[in-house]
Amino acid sequence: MREDTSGTKGPERTPDRPWLFRTYAGHSTAKKSNELYRKNLAKGQTGLSIAFDLPTQTGYDSDHELAKGEVGKVGVPVSHIGDMRALLDGIPLDQMNTSMTINATAAWLLSLYIAVADETGAPRDKLTGTIQNDIIKEYLSRGTYVFPPDPSLRLIKDTIVFSYREVPKWNPTNVCSYHLQEAGATPVQELAYALATGQAVLDRVKSSGEVQPEDFGVVVGRVSFFVNAGLRFITEICKMRAFVELWDEITRDRYGVEDAKHRRFRYGVQVNSLGLTEPQPENNVYRILIEMLAVTLSKNARARAVQLPAWNEALGLPRPWDQQWSLRMQQILAYETDLLEYGDIFDGSKEMDRKVAQLKEEARDELAKIDAMGGAVEAIDYMKRRLVESNTARLRQIESGKQIVVGVNKWTETEPSPLTTGDGSIMVVDPAMEAEQVARLKAWREGRDAKAVTAALADLERAAKEGSNIMEPSIACAKVGVTTGEWGATLRKVFGEYRAPTGVAQAAASSGTDSELDAVRKSVDAVSTQLGRRIKFLVGKPGLDGHSNGAEQIAVRARDCGMEVVYEGIRLTPAQIARAALDETVHVVGLSILSGSHLPLVREVVERMRAEGLEDVPIVVGGIIPPEDEKALKAMGVAAVYTPKDFQLNDIMADIVKLVSTQAMAA
Repeated sequence: MREDTSGTKGPERTPDRPWLFRTYAGHSTAKKSNELYRKNLAKGQTGLSIAFDLPTQTGYDSDHELAKGEVGKVGVPVSHIGDMRALLDGIPLDQMNTSMTINATAAWLLSLYIAVADETGAPRDKLTGTIQNDIIKEYLSRGTYVFPPDPSLRLIKDTIVFSYREVPKWNPTNVCSYHLQEAGATPVQELAYALATGQAVLDRVKSSGEVQPEDFGVVVGRVSFFVNAGLRFITEICKMRAFVELWDEITRDRYGVEDAKHRRFRYGVQVNSLGLTEPQPENNVYRILIEMLAVTLSKNARARAVQLPAWNEALGLPRPWDQQWSLRMQQILAYETDLLEYGDIFDGSKEMDRKVAQLKEEARDELAKIDAMGGAVEAIDYMKRRLVESNTARLRQIESGKQIVVGVNKWTETEPSPLTTGDGSIMVVDPAMEAEQVARLKAWREGRDAKAVTAALADLERAAKEGSNIMEPSIACAKVGVTTGEWGATLRKVFGEYRAPTGVAQAAASSGTDSELDAVRKSVDAVSTQLGRRIKFLVGKPGLDGHSNGAEQIAVRARDCGMEVVYEGIRLTPAQIARAALDETVHVVGLSILSGSHLPLVREVVERMRAEGLEDVPIVVGGIIPPEDEKALKAMGVAAVYTPKDFQLNDIMADIVKLVSTQAMAA
């Protein structure tokens, strides 16, 4: 207890325990990620937060066609139990709280985790942690879905039913509003869409009849949330207080949960990455701190776990030092200030109460609309369209200067930063890691008992078809060496695959009052007349990157400018993009890649378009692309490269029109 120097001796109060300190991490290989985890734990991190690469998230092995260029880029590849053993080597699972950001393949990664725990003697009832396991937000914002909604909810139900019996301290679903805000959700939309998802999951569990009524409160008590905290500091505090009160209301009134402990809104947070800037990235340190305060200052709505992005995530993959800097920020707040020594400092605030009441009222109205549509699954198209519209409105505010972003649209003058000069300001994954991972995977397949694998996959397929719980057959698959791709392929065969709505076609068109937009429209009309038909723009997302927000906004703005837009959503192969460019006779191709896989994927698109005789069709690329990679892309023949600093979409549209016009005159 610190000495009270205020002049009045207050009552002794036991300080609260701090939240879990996490950094979201994983890259290259399981072995390298394990080394990083051990270092972070030694520095004072108190929980693991595992990032998986895109093939693992979407149920593919590292040697699948769609995995090319994506292995180990945004997380760690886990293709089988051998990888999971290496990832967790030396970490006592019965003493560790582990968060795994995994959704479509959550049941499989949990099975691998439990299989390793069984091997190492960690009792299942001592395992603590969380799988995200929220598929609805994948359809709306993140894009790492695999199966259609109904079987996806069935898999979530299976993990919940299994977990509350077998791993009772585990959170088997973690409703994630984080990516909703990243996709442009307003605070009301974030509240309503996350709560609607929670209701959809609990409704599915309840209707299954697999949980006894007297145990349902226990199941509700294991549902957790993962939220976002943006820079509108007061609004974000009020949003969290509204979440707490609305969830208590829903679980009491809709599900009849009497125990207040089971009605708690338990949440972890990663603060907003959407607002991190490429220009003057050192300013991101202040943004991250302010956002963290929004989820820690209010005791009654304080996060149970916090993970912070690094200052340079708008530039590329953070280094261990960058993650350490974010960890130290949490530790300083928890241990050097007196925050944890007081009750809720906002209780009784009229301003806070008014804003919380407003957010709750508007969120209830939005929830009622979703309920009237039949629930969150039936409202996916509606919610996706609304998110695209909200993000469009947000970007227009930044473009117009009505929403100030320091260093981006105001006060852009800057001194050279010593943090970003020279090489090494971000981590770059060695391209050789992918070949090594693929070689290990092939050796793994050759070294296992093929008959045991075949039998285990047959049991898995039978369980999927018959509707029995998927978890024990999945754990059995893990133990005999089944791979992530084999597990995914087996369930794809039973459940099928899904293409989520893009939200682009239904999004409301611009009002047309923007003078700069009007100028671009006139140039589109002029060049279209020159061509004899409308400029046709193909927006493509090659590879497994599901972050579609940028591609959607480019597609919407191009449509608003008068171009004909071809956008088929995420997860396309370079061959599919080249074929679409040929079949649709497009004038320009735009590729959006945020996973760090831009060099191999763009190279293949360029090569395939040349093979189709489309070398005269200009290609533009957008993403988180370091300057040296921008030079490499242009050397391949890419006409223009856009990064987060290029926030004026009308300028990008004008560039594209000029490219098409120049190409037309040269033809």
